[in-house]
Amino acid sequence: MLFNKILAAYDGSKAANKALDKAIELCKSTPEAKLEVLHVYDFPRFYVAEGFAPVPTSMNKDFYELAERTAEEAKSRLVAAGLEPKVEMDQGAPAETILEYAQKYGADLIVIGSRGLGGIREFVLGSVSHNVVQHAHIPVLVVK
Repeated sequence: MLFNKILAAYDGSKAANKALDKAIELCKSTPEAKLEVLHVYDFPRFYVAEGFAPVPTSMNKDFYELAERTAEEAKSRLVAAGLEPKVEMDQGAPAETILEYAQKYGADLIVIGSRGLGGIREFVLGSVSHNVVQHAHIPVLVVK
């Protein structure tokens, strides 16, 4: 089965690095295949009672700068692999954003790491990869 538009979700984690390696390998095995990498970031929210506490602007700036560095890291890896460095950043809930982007991009495969940088949220809400697998309308390759 050949895939022509591959979307790799990348957050800089160990599993995401393995997933990106696999996506690069798949792209190279099919000359006409295109690979796009998506890094999804979100700003922290602090719940206090029944509302949100304001987050300092400097903290949001730090999260955005980290997201930019992560996207640049992915670009460097694509260039080193001899591929066009198509890397996008998008802000939002990771699983939903990945699925929306895959539909917008017209992807026919999503490649994602089995565990990202989600921390404790992974146990409370379910992992990003699990949510992507459960709700995707295209094949999803989960890399361990």
